[in-house]
Amino acid sequence: MALGAAYYYFESKEALVMAFYQQARDETHELILTAAPDETDLQARIHAILDVKLRYFAPNRKFLGALFGHAADPENPLSPFSDETRDIREIDMRHFSDALDQSGVKVPADLKPYVPRLLWLYQMGVILFWIYDRSPRQARTDQLIGKSLPLVVNLIKVSRFPLLRPIRKMVVSLLDVVYD
Repeated sequence: MALGAAYYYFESKEALVMAFYQQARDETHELILTAAPDETDLQARIHAILDVKLRYFAPNRKFLGALFGHAADPENPLSPFSDETRDIREIDMRHFSDALDQSGVKVPADLKPYVPRLLWLYQMGVILFWIYDRSPRQARTDQLIGKSLPLVVNLIKVSRFPLLRPIRKMVVSLLDVVYD
């Protein structure tokens, strides 16, 4: 489609990008729900979510790279951290919350509200790495997920151990500052 024709349907570049985000949200939501519906292993569930996202965005990898220039500024409406993209972010976090709940992994009550957001941030880091991964077929991204996801899941699992309670309390206190 010619750029002029795009403005017939969208009032601005931002509106076009927001429509892309919303379409991605709707389509990946359905794909994620069917990716591993009976899976109870937390690592497998998170991997399924990441796999859906990366496969879905693969045809638009360069486009996402151009958009990530806006990603750092939460004041920019196109940022994944902005108020305008809150519903998209919250649906993604709900996927991680559901994965956690369906896995049966016990997370301490003080940490549990933060875990879906932390997993969403992990996903964003993986996507950013993937966008700039120039290895053949983004093999380094596969390695990153393969090495980091077990670490993330095991950190979630051990967070309930009494010996780690003081560290967990420090982490929760830090997260309270960040998310306040």
